[in-house]
Amino acid sequence: MSAAISASDSATIKARAAALGLDVCGVTSADPARHAAFYQQWTDGGNAGEMQWLTREPERRADPRNVLSGARSIIIAGLNYWQPQPKGRGRIARYALGEDYHHILLEKIEALAGEISRSGEPAGALTKVYVDTGPVLEKPLAERAGVGWQGKSTMLINPKLGPWLVLGEIITTLELEPDAPQPDRCGSCSKCITACPTGAITAPYQLDARRCIAYLTIELKGSIPEELRPLIGDRVYGCDECLDVCPWNRFARTTREARFLAKPDDVENLSGRDLLHDLLEISQAEFKRRFAKSPIMRVKRRGLLRNVCVVLGNIGTADDLPALRRAEQHEEPLVREHAAWAVREIEKRASPAHHS
Repeated sequence: MSAAISASDSATIKARAAALGLDVCGVTSADPARHAAFYQQWTDGGNAGEMQWLTREPERRADPRNVLSGARSIIIAGLNYWQPQPKGRGRIARYALGEDYHHILLEKIEALAGEISRSGEPAGALTKVYVDTGPVLEKPLAERAGVGWQGKSTMLINPKLGPWLVLGEIITTLELEPDAPQPDRCGSCSKCITACPTGAITAPYQLDARRCIAYLTIELKGSIPEELRPLIGDRVYGCDECLDVCPWNRFARTTREARFLAKPDDVENLSGRDLLHDLLEISQAEFKRRFAKSPIMRVKRRGLLRNVCVVLGNIGTADDLPALRRAEQHEEPLVREHAAWAVREIEKRASPAHHS
């Protein structure tokens, strides 16, 4: 490290962020996020579904100064995670193809925060770091920090990288020169709204998480509503639909972070077996070994198997019935229920009445 970071020295922080491998970095004040009232209405309306942590500590979420006493600035930094979608049956959201971004991004942001704490002037600047773990409205703050704008899909869109960013933040008592906010560049485009398979984007900038495929396949712990199962299509974990159709996606480029890249044996049929069948019959020990560093650990084995059953119910053929019938005897009631549904769906498609 060279010169100390002085008050208003945002440029030095951005240079150090880039040296740590962070793809974006912006600075804003620690003033309250402008969407705090809307967010409260959103949670009050039940849009968060079972994600109860999103409803906790509203006063801290509304005002970062309630998170860190004396906070003056917030540094928003992030990583690009885009990569081509691997071939094969069943899709996994791109952010989950490799290792868990929480650990990778946190490692880099903690390193940046450490440099700020050590070299900040005046000395003794305090920092608090979050990567999806704290009561922070990060996308509105990222917009204010010039990192991107919150599009009609509610995803953050960067003009040079598109919508493929994971974000973290450093709240600090150091007073830094803020960046200019990023203007909304969605214009009249509504492709994300039209493309959403379940109609979860209910209006521009409004999302009902209870209908979102990412919520249904990851956050929802119980049974997926039957009327929504066919809309999940071949998505085993998460959904990239609103990101894929965004016109700003034309600027997407493959991530520089090697740990984000898919491991071929996790997403491709290298052994001559079908990936979905492999997952359907995975043991608990093998699940833990295979997904130890993956975000997929979040859904646990029963959640992953539930999702695989839904996908096979949507795209499967008679060749998938033996594996699904074995899953109907699974020790987890959740898996048994979704396997039985998948068998019925495949048999329905194979019946003469379906083709008449």
